[in-house]
Amino acid sequence: MVNHKATTTSGRVRDVLVQALRSQVDLRVVHTERRGHAAALAEQAAADGLDVVVALGGDGTVNEVVNGLLAHGVPATGPALAVVPGGSTNVFARALGLPGDWVEATGVLLEALRANRYRSIGLGRADDRYFTFCAGLGLDAEVISRVERARHQGDTSSPWLYARTLAAQFAFTTKRRTPRITLEQPGEEPDPNLATVIVQNTSPSTYFGTRRIDACPDASFDRGLDLVALRSLTTPGMSRFLYQLFVPRAGKGPTGKHVLSWQDLPEFTLLSNEPVAFQLDGDYLGAREKVHFTSVPCAVRVFC
Repeated sequence: MVNHKATTTSGRVRDVLVQALRSQVDLRVVHTERRGHAAALAEQAAADGLDVVVALGGDGTVNEVVNGLLAHGVPATGPALAVVPGGSTNVFARALGLPGDWVEATGVLLEALRANRYRSIGLGRADDRYFTFCAGLGLDAEVISRVERARHQGDTSSPWLYARTLAAQFAFTTKRRTPRITLEQPGEEPDPNLATVIVQNTSPSTYFGTRRIDACPDASFDRGLDLVALRSLTTPGMSRFLYQLFVPRAGKGPTGKHVLSWQDLPEFTLLSNEPVAFQLDGDYLGAREKVHFTSVPCAVRVFC
């Protein structure tokens, strides 16, 4: 399954990749044509009983494929997933330990296919949609929304585009003085007055070029969901938080007066008194007032 708009691959690259895979497996190549098409193709692949679905694209393409494979729930058996990184960031592929370069990643994938080497990983689910590495309610989703608009207007995706957008969003647009989000967990007292929340299914939550951004450094495909929240978005507090993200301390996540964190949660709900920007795996999904999160163990098999 090929996203022909994948940021870091050309037609020649895709041809080389297809020939390499055809040397190993009986391959059918399908190009995605629109948003949501990868999910429909993956759902059909599961219905047809295929063994493996290979996704060439970025994190958005991978997210669609995963949701297509699991459209009818987590199966006892079903197509395994293989990923060749073709986007601008490729967080999921890199979290699996795959090289960022598509040539090296293809070599690893071919070895895994020959050896039938795969692992079962857990996913997160937000309401009815699965995610592979992260979700967010608040500032990070607002930034992603602005970046998507900038890309549609012709800007090239880059770490610096995200940095400029974060600065502009924080300084001029985000409601910084009014915490809006409440965390509810089964059997626990609610935690209200959260300004922004990041949820992770694995670590890192993203990359700034080659630098890992670890809001929840203990997050793992093999356990429940981790999250970190800020109670307020003051300039000093946000500066400290960002510094700790970019200069991590021996695997420790951000700390501070207004920073809260939770680890290995099986389920929880985030509620807001007004619509708040929401993202999954780096895709903006609109504004929500309520999102229910669950951890789904051993949801999909991945060659890596």
